[in-house]
Amino acid sequence: MIQNPSLLGRRKKREIARTALLFSLPALFFIVVFIFYPIVNSFWISLHSWKGIEPTMKWAGLANWAKLIKDKSFFNALKNNLKIVILSLLIQMPIGMALATLLDATGKKMNAFKIAWFLPYLMSSVAIGYLFRYAFDPIFGIITPISKLFGGGAVDLLGSSTNALYTVISVICWQYTPFYMVYYLAGLSSIPTDLYEAAIIDGAKRRQYFFRIVIPLLFPTIRNACILSIVGSLKYFDLIFVMTEGGPFGSTELMATYMYKNAFQSMKMSYGSTIAMGMFFIITTVSILLLFVLTRKEKDA
Repeated sequence: MIQNPSLLGRRKKREIARTALLFSLPALFFIVVFIFYPIVNSFWISLHSWKGIEPTMKWAGLANWAKLIKDKSFFNALKNNLKIVILSLLIQMPIGMALATLLDATGKKMNAFKIAWFLPYLMSSVAIGYLFRYAFDPIFGIITPISKLFGGGAVDLLGSSTNALYTVISVICWQYTPFYMVYYLAGLSSIPTDLYEAAIIDGAKRRQYFFRIVIPLLFPTIRNACILSIVGSLKYFDLIFVMTEGGPFGSTELMATYMYKNAFQSMKMSYGSTIAMGMFFIITTVSILLLFVLTRKEKDA
């Protein structure tokens, strides 16, 4: 008996779908348990009054959210996050692109430098935080002796409310610029060399080739790198907490450090959860808007 080919095709598609679902179940399980459940649970806790050690939670409604909207410390932390976002984009992206272009142009001659420049990214953020915390120490660090050589006095970069945030941002850029260097280098390696040869034959200079051919072709890579940088800067925590703990006087306080202090140091678990959910909504909104704008710009181009 000859079966209907369309029926066989539908049956095969159902079998493929069932197999795909079966293999996806472990991943879906971990996504639900470690991503979706914590998000829902944090939002539920934010609607209560709870210190984290009490057996029961008291319903508070939107009281924590009303407090968050009026919390000047939270918005100061958000402002510091935005400073990190802007300065990270202005520093990491151009330097990463410049290093990637240099390494791509020189080929295998710079393999040793690829490894050397990538080492900071391989180090633990906590280790880097302690390293630079001692390096910037006004008594035992390396900045004060250099300052004294030129006739200056003790320099306390992390103890100054004016300079602390920018000092930490410089360390962040030092650590993460190698990541974007490798990211751009991977994008550059995917561009055919025939395009460069054709551009040179047509009389284009290296600068014209870079800005009119390379940059448009690398736009998806640049877009993704910008999104990664912005999202990472908005949820940054470890290095700043190790170096300054949000001080002095809140000058380096970030949303994540402010959330940690409320939830685990002040034992205001419900308000800490509210801050965490505020971070979640801000980061999600910014990511979606940025992805929409950059994707639309790519289509228009």
